[in-house]
Amino acid sequence: MAKAKTIFVCSECGNESSKWLGKCPACNSWNSFYEQKIVETKNSSVKKDKSSNIPQKLNTYTAKDTLRIPTGFNELDRVLGGGLVKGSLTLLGGEPGIGKSTLILQLCDKVKGEGKVLYVSGEESAEQIKLRADRLGINNEDILFLGETDIDIVNQSIIDISPKLVIIDSIQTMYSEEITAAPGSVSQVREITAQVMKICKQNGITTIIIGHVTKDGNIAGPRVLEHMVDTVLYIEGERYFSYRVLRGVKNRFGSTNEIGMFEMKEEGMCEISNPSDILISENDENPSGSCIICCMEGTRPMLIEIQSLTAQSIFGYPKRTANGVDYNRLALLIAVMEKKAGLNLGNQDVYLNVAGGLKINEPSIDLGMVICVGSSFKNIPIPKDMVIMGEVGLTGEVRRINSIEKRLREAEKLGFKTCIIPESNKKVLKDKFKLDIIGVKDINEAMKVAGLK
Repeated sequence: MAKAKTIFVCSECGNESSKWLGKCPACNSWNSFYEQKIVETKNSSVKKDKSSNIPQKLNTYTAKDTLRIPTGFNELDRVLGGGLVKGSLTLLGGEPGIGKSTLILQLCDKVKGEGKVLYVSGEESAEQIKLRADRLGINNEDILFLGETDIDIVNQSIIDISPKLVIIDSIQTMYSEEITAAPGSVSQVREITAQVMKICKQNGITTIIIGHVTKDGNIAGPRVLEHMVDTVLYIEGERYFSYRVLRGVKNRFGSTNEIGMFEMKEEGMCEISNPSDILISENDENPSGSCIICCMEGTRPMLIEIQSLTAQSIFGYPKRTANGVDYNRLALLIAVMEKKAGLNLGNQDVYLNVAGGLKINEPSIDLGMVICVGSSFKNIPIPKDMVIMGEVGLTGEVRRINSIEKRLREAEKLGFKTCIIPESNKKVLKDKFKLDIIGVKDINEAMKVAGLK
């Protein structure tokens, strides 16, 4: 007869303990232990033949190119490194309503002709999935639907059907009868993922599992879940903006520096092949407090408009607000401008916003932030055909940035005429550009070139 016992499991790293602990000794997380009941079954008396699985020399193996399945989305293929790898396990996370199920359902239609697709849903009925499929114009006869939450039934269906692609939406709704814990708990999520991974690897079936996220933006469940899978993707974006960013956090078969850009429309998730065209304002006017910067997302250069507003503070303590950039970085640059450029911003409320709802953490936008705030403060517009890029140090110097040639090519392709870049980057330029490239050493030189001094 099976025996039940109680253990305590860390929700962050999956560490187990026989008693409750306030702090996890493995990952140092506080208040992360949850009580779970597990069932121990007697070991089978059948002896396993281990002679076929003995250690071999690594040099005796031959490396083969991984077989990839094109997804039909160039942006998704970019993030994955060329497509879905056969037999891989991919975890897709994102906030509710961000477009996870929509993107995956479109993916099922894009792989038409590659083989059968099994869509397992523990959240929605077949009628709900069909309504979304009709709205998205999906017509793939090879899509099979299974509305089930019992992982044993799901595993048996995968073995019987032997599909080319399996979708599980979502992993938190699945449960195993061998574990007495509730669906979505740490023990359930970890055990179910292990079972899916085993079937996925043994049969060479490509599998995508969708995961819920917590209020902190992490995949719900143990952190060990992200270590078990081959690829971890996140869909980011603001709920009130139509743009979505697909970012690879982990990828055993490609780079984790790439991103994919999508736009949520009535017909579903649509690719944005050239984000710079969309993220730059087409306003004929040229107001102050607006400039164009160039940042790198992976290997892709993106021209983005940032906007700033300075206003006389009516309180004793000036307010600083940053939307899309690091608040502490904005406060630091304001201090540098006061000290090194002589701008009296101590009595000014400063607001900075990145157009399109994107979030940028790259230091190459520092100089653009400085020029943008200075433009609003002095009420002097920046030329519309100018792109600004460079990192700013605490002494006011403009430091070198990477991938300068790619950034300049993107600016030249979109028709810009002038670029302000660090002087150290200009000295090592090898390619010739039609742009008027101006190198600056500090923020004072940059403000003079931009017409602010």
